[in-house]
Formats: sequence, structure tokens, C-alpha cells
Amino acid sequence: MRLTGHRHQFHLLPTSPESAARAGELVTPHGPVPTPVFLPVGSQATVKTLTPEELKEIGLPMILANTYHLYLRPGIDVIEKMGGLHRFMGWDQAILTDSGGYQIFSLAPLRQINDQGVVFRSHIDGSEHLITPELAVQFQESLGADIIMVLDDCPAHDDSFEKVQRATARTRQWADRCQKHHSRSDQALYAIVQGGVFPELRRQSAEGLTAMGFDGYAIGGLSIGEPKAATLTTIEATAAFLPPGKPRYLMGVGSPEDIVEGAARGIDIFDSALPTRVARNGAIFTRQGRYNIRNNKYRLREQPLMSGCDCYTCRTFSTAYLHHLFRCEELLAYRLATIHNLTFIHRLMQDIRGAILNGTFGAFQKNFLAEYKPSDEEVRLRQKQKWLKSRQ
Repeated sequence: MRLTGHRHQFHLLPTSPESAARAGELVTPHGPVPTPVFLPVGSQATVKTLTPEELKEIGLPMILANTYHLYLRPGIDVIEKMGGLHRFMGWDQAILTDSGGYQIFSLAPLRQINDQGVVFRSHIDGSEHLITPELAVQFQESLGADIIMVLDDCPAHDDSFEKVQRATARTRQWADRCQKHHSRSDQALYAIVQGGVFPELRRQSAEGLTAMGFDGYAIGGLSIGEPKAATLTTIEATAAFLPPGKPRYLMGVGSPEDIVEGAARGIDIFDSALPTRVARNGAIFTRQGRYNIRNNKYRLREQPLMSGCDCYTCRTFSTAYLHHLFRCEELLAYRLATIHNLTFIHRLMQDIRGAILNGTFGAFQKNFLAEYKPSDEEVRLRQKQKWLKSRQ
């Protein structure tokens, strides 16, 4: 199956019908992107601690940047004068920009939403700003990303049905305004399906947006504090109403077990700050789960962070050395841990894709989930709520 137009294409490759998992390729103006794919988050035109060359050495074909952050600093006009986002940050491969809807959602005490758009106060200096759907598209067109997102109204996971219903309706209205304002033929515009954890609202949102004919569709408003079982159920229910020939993007999901579960439900694109954020806090991904490098038991460990890992960190240094760097709070610690975690996630995407193409994804999913021990659910939810409150 092929999506044409706008210098973008999406090829779905023939795969075994054993599951909903898909493998394909996004063709963008800045090169092909094999799917399923994970996008590391570079909100402020940088993936924290790493250079673009290091991202390429890992093999990452695409990154995410955030319009909200770049609007506040350094300013859309600055990036446009510097030749666009790719040139500004020295990255010549594909970029997706988020409209900033989620960031505005996370600033709940500092913003007011109405049908016109969002009035918010900067988390930097308290200055007041207005972003409308039209401005969100205008800003992203100036940035020059390959894939841009509509402005959406992201409700909280525990909002009432009526409040989520209003947000879902507003998201569709804003998507229509974004689509009408979109003018660059070399950028793909993706809509965002909302609806909370209410299946009927998800269905209405998906059907309404797909009838409008966007280049791709994102599932938004998940992994924001709801139980994981509700996340997975909602992904599956929503994906069922999305057109099979268009890319499917699950926003803000980046833990390894959730990526595997999302791929099993037909997701093509993932993004999250989780792998880089936890790396800077000393959490190291392995096939058995993640561990805290600061624990004293790693003080004398000669082996690399993960046996069999081919990342620069594991090829070069012992676990004891990383433990030392973290205990001393040396800046190199954050770089080396980030290289490892992003390599782990990228290799996971390659393994998922390979299993889909050779018809063994079902066995891969079962074996991976049996071996990988996820973070405790209650701890995960507390950490998520703590992080959201810290942003407010």
C-alpha cells in the first residue's frame, strides 16, 4: 500500500497476518524512515547530551522537536533566519515537530483554552502568549519539519466524560482549521485522535478525522497517568478505526514493553523523552528490565552495562566506570548512559521490524515480555504524576 503526494510516501511491506503488527517505510524529503520507528525527543532542537553525529552513529533516522519550546526560545523567527530547523541544529535527516498541545496541557495552571486557541503564560518568564491552530501550522511551516502536527486539546486522564467530549470536539475543529491553513506541499500534516479512555469518543474522533483525509494519524492523550491496561485497550480500540494505508503514530510512549505492545497493535511511529530522561537519572535499559547504575553493587563490575550490546558505551567502558561517573556527577555519565539507552531502543525497533518481516513477531513479543521486567505500575504512575507536577 502506498501513500503519495506532498513528496511523502508510506509503503506497507507484505507481512504475516499473525497479528496487527506492520512493517513499512516512510519516504520523507530528508530520507527514508523504516517503520516501526522510535523518535528520540529533541524538544529544544537537541536530543539532550548528544550530537547529531552521535545520533546518526546509533542509526536513528528521525527525531522529534517541539514547537512550543522553540517558539519561546530562541523564537521561530530566529530559526527561520538561520535557514530552518534542519540547518539550525545540524541534522540532515527527518524531523517531526509536535504542535505543543501536550506541553500546553502540562502547564495547566498557566493556560486557558477556548475555541479560538490557547492563551498561556510562559514557564520561563511568565509572559502571556496566544497559539491558535493557524499559528501552530504557520510556526511549523517556518521551522520546516518533514512531518507536522495539528494543534489539539489534550484532556487529563481523569477528566469527566463531558469534559473529554468537549476537548475531542474542539480537537476536530482545530484539525479542520489546521488543514485549511496548511500550505507547504513538502510537509506531511498529521491529525491527532483524542477521546481519553472512552471508546465511543475515540471512535468518533478517529472517524471524523480520517474522513478529512490527513497524511497520517496520531493517537494522543495516552501515557499521561492512566493505568497501563487502559492505555493498551485504548490503543487497540483506536487503531481499529484508522485507515490501514496511513502512518499511525502513538505519541509519548517509550518504555520498551509498551513499544512492543504498541507495535503488536499496529503502531508505526513512537516518541518519548523516557529513554533519555531515565538515562540521565542513572536508569540503564537491558533485555531483563532496567537497573540503577548508582547502586553500590555495580562499583566493581568489570562487564559492560549490558552483555551483547554494541553501543559505544558498552564497547568501551565497564559498568564500574559508569557507576563512578554517576556517583561523581560527571557530565560524561549522562552522555554515555543516553547513548546506551537510545541504542537499546533503536535495536529493539530493528528486532521488532525483523520479526514482523520474517513472520515471527508473535514469538518475539511473547519472549520479550516474558524476559523484560517492567517498572512497578504504582511506582510508574507516581513518577509520572510527580513529573507532571514538576512541569506545572
